[in-house]
Amino acid sequence: MGSRTYHDPLHGAIRLDRALPAEALVIDLIDTAPFQRLRRIRQLGPAYLTFHGAESSRFTHSLGVLQLARQALIALQQLEPALGEQAGVLYAAALLHDVGHGPLSHSGEEMFGLKHERWSGRLIREHADLRGPLEAFAPGTADAVADLLEHGRAEHAAIKALVSSQLDCDRLDYLLRDSYSTGTSYGSLDLERILASFTLAPDGGLAIHPKGLMAVEHYLVVRNLMYRSVYNHRLNVVCNWLLSRCMAEARQLGPAQVWADAVMERWLWQPQQLDLPTFLGNDDIRTGYHLQRWGEEGPEGLQELSRRLLERRLLRATDVSALAPEQRLGWLARASRLSAERGLHPDRCCGLHQQQNRGYHPYKGGLRLWDGHQLGALEQRSALVRSLIQPSETAWLIHPPEVTTALRQELALESGDNPA
Repeated sequence: MGSRTYHDPLHGAIRLDRALPAEALVIDLIDTAPFQRLRRIRQLGPAYLTFHGAESSRFTHSLGVLQLARQALIALQQLEPALGEQAGVLYAAALLHDVGHGPLSHSGEEMFGLKHERWSGRLIREHADLRGPLEAFAPGTADAVADLLEHGRAEHAAIKALVSSQLDCDRLDYLLRDSYSTGTSYGSLDLERILASFTLAPDGGLAIHPKGLMAVEHYLVVRNLMYRSVYNHRLNVVCNWLLSRCMAEARQLGPAQVWADAVMERWLWQPQQLDLPTFLGNDDIRTGYHLQRWGEEGPEGLQELSRRLLERRLLRATDVSALAPEQRLGWLARASRLSAERGLHPDRCCGLHQQQNRGYHPYKGGLRLWDGHQLGALEQRSALVRSLIQPSETAWLIHPPEVTTALRQELALESGDNPA
C-alpha cells in the first residue's frame, strides 16, 4: 500500500505516504505488535470511572503526537532546511514515546513502580520489530530515538524540544484529546497559532515568536486547569489509590494465596526480571481480567478492593489541603479509628494523597521568546506565566462513605466551620 489515512477526531485526516522515507518508517512502526498493543492501554487509566467518555487509547494519542510533530517540523524547515534530515528520528520518537507504558498508563507506573520512558527506550533498542525498521531507515536511528525518549538527548535542540519540553507535541495533543474525551471545556487551544509561533533561537533551540505569546499563555493556563479538574480530580485520585492498594495487597499476600497467570506473576513478584515478551504481555485487558478474578474468588481483602473498583463502589475524598502536614496525618488516624469502629479494615479504605503541582517550570525546559532581535525567558515577558511558577499543593484524605458524616463534622468543628 502506497499510503494510508487515519481519521482522527481532533486532527482530521492523518495521511502517511510511503513514498516519503520518514513516513514509510512510521507506517512500518505502526504495524508492529508493540505499537498495536497501545490500542489496549487507556490514555487516562481509570478516569473512565469519573468521566465516562475517557476511553481513548495511547494508540490514538500517539498518532496525534506524530501529526503535530510533522506539522511543527514542516514549519521549522522553512527557517532551517537541514532539520528535515531529522524527520525519521522526530517522527519515530513522536510515535513511540509511549510504547513503554504499562497497563492503565500513568496509573500503571504507580501500581507497578515502573517508568515508561525507560521501557520505551529498552523496547526501541532491543525489540527486533522496532529496532529493525529504525536501523533499516538509517544505521544508528534506534539508539538516537531511544536516547531522545529516555534521556532527552538529541542532535538538534529543537528536535528535542518538540518531543520533550514544556510546549512539546505530546502535551499539546493530550490536553486537546483529554479535554475532548472527558467532556470538559478547559482544553480548547489555539493550536494553529501556537504551531505558527514556533521559531528557532540563535542557538538553534526552539523559541516562541511574540505573536504567539497569548496563545502560549492560554495553553499554560489550560494545562493548569486540566490538572486541577481532570488529572487530580478527587475521584480519579481515589481510583488510582484503590488500584495501587489492589496490587500492594496482592503482592503482600503472595503467590500462595493469590491467583495470577505467568505474566502477572512476573509483574507482581519478580518485576526486576521482566523480559520484553512478559512486559508487552500485560495491558488493560489482562490487568482487568485479574481484577475480575480477584473480585470473584480472591482473598477477602483483595476481593473487597477489586470489587470496589469493578462495581464502582468508590471511597470518598475530603480536601485537607489547607491543613499542615502533621494535621493531615492526625486526620488520617481519626479516619482509620472511625473506620475500625465500624468493622472496616483501615488499610483497605483509608489513605492520604498529597501532590504538589506547578503550572510552569522556568528551569525545566523553560520557554523563550525570540523576535529576531531579542531572546528572553517567557516569564520575563508575562506576569501571567510568572504567577504559574508558584507551586500549589493538594491533599486528599481518602476514607469510606460510612465515616464521611462523622469525619467532616469533626473537621468542621475543629476548624470552626459550619458542618452543614
